[in-house]
Amino acid sequence: MRKARPKKRVLLPDPKYKDPLVTQFVNNMMLDGKKSTAYRIFYDALEIVEKKGKDVEVTPLDVWKKALENITPQVEVKSRRVGGATFQVPTELRSDRKVSVSMKNLILFSRKRGGHSMSEKLAAEILAAFNEEGGAYKKKEDTHRMAEANKAFAHFRF
Repeated sequence: MRKARPKKRVLLPDPKYKDPLVTQFVNNMMLDGKKSTAYRIFYDALEIVEKKGKDVEVTPLDVWKKALENITPQVEVKSRRVGGATFQVPTELRSDRKVSVSMKNLILFSRKRGGHSMSEKLAAEILAAFNEEGGAYKKKEDTHRMAEANKAFAHFRF
C-alpha cells in the first residue's frame, strides 16, 4: 500500500444502552440511511428476547453479546491462486473484523429467517445464536471446518 491506513472512526454510544457495539450493529443493519428505524428494530428485538428468555437470568443486552460471541469466527478462508490452481487458504481474523463478520452474519441470517417483522426475526436469530444453533452459528462452524480441511495450504498465506 502506498498510503497510510485511514484512522479508525470512533462510534458514539447508542442512546439506550450507552454501548458503541450496539451502534456498530445498528449501522450494519441500517438500510437507506434509516437509522432511527434500525434502532427501533434492534430495541424491539431485545424486548422480544427479554419476553421469550424469561428462564435466563441475564439481561437481553448480555444475551445479544453472548450470541455475538458464539457466532464469531476465529479464522476464514481466502481464495489464493497459485500456478493455475485456486487454493482455499485459512487466515486468522483481526479482532475488529471478527466482530464485523459476526454482526453481518447475524443480520444476514435474520433477514433470511421466516417471521412477521424484522425485530421478531432478529430476536429469533439472537436466541438461536445464544443457544449455539441457527444459521449464523452454522455458518461459523462451516467456516471453521473449511479452514481445518485446508490447513495444509496455510503456507500460501499472503
